[in-house]
Amino acid sequence: MNKAFTKELDADKDDDDLGLLPLPAGGKNYITPAGYARLRKEFMTLMDSERPKVVEAVHWAAKNGDRSENGDYIYGKKRLREIDKRIRFLSKRLEIAEVVDTSIHQGADQVFFGATVRYEESSSLSAFVQQRTVTIMGIDEADNQQGQVSWVSPIARALLRAHVGDEVNMVTPSGVYAIVVLSVAYPCKTAT
Repeated sequence: MNKAFTKELDADKDDDDLGLLPLPAGGKNYITPAGYARLRKEFMTLMDSERPKVVEAVHWAAKNGDRSENGDYIYGKKRLREIDKRIRFLSKRLEIAEVVDTSIHQGADQVFFGATVRYEESSSLSAFVQQRTVTIMGIDEADNQQGQVSWVSPIARALLRAHVGDEVNMVTPSGVYAIVVLSVAYPCKTAT
């Protein structure tokens, strides 16, 4: 079939195609001020810098003749679709974001959104006890490799509202974990 008659990927697909992580029913998209600023900066960079450069490159490549064998054109169109998809994702997430100032809990011994929690974990399957530290963040900003977990994750759900010294249970498919909260810390208020 001639390439001219094939359907190009539709840019206006459902939100499912955007990779939006699900929020709990009736839940909000909580995010820290720093996380919101990072998403906003990425959005603005894509809109103001990257997308115009790619559009210009695609326009230039389109003028060079046969588009079916023009690598610059094909790659440029593909990259443009990726950028537009990310822009739609960021736009939707920024639109529903609820920025939470986590420093208001400074000095508290209870776990809320934005807390850095040090805890002791033991499994019902073994006597092994392990200490861990996590920071409870928004869905779009959590980075597990940095010790950050989403507020909807099983560990965060188990820890939320607990006080220092409390023991809570976290049920997972691999078993039940007893968790003892050792310390809770919040970031200091940043100067604006």
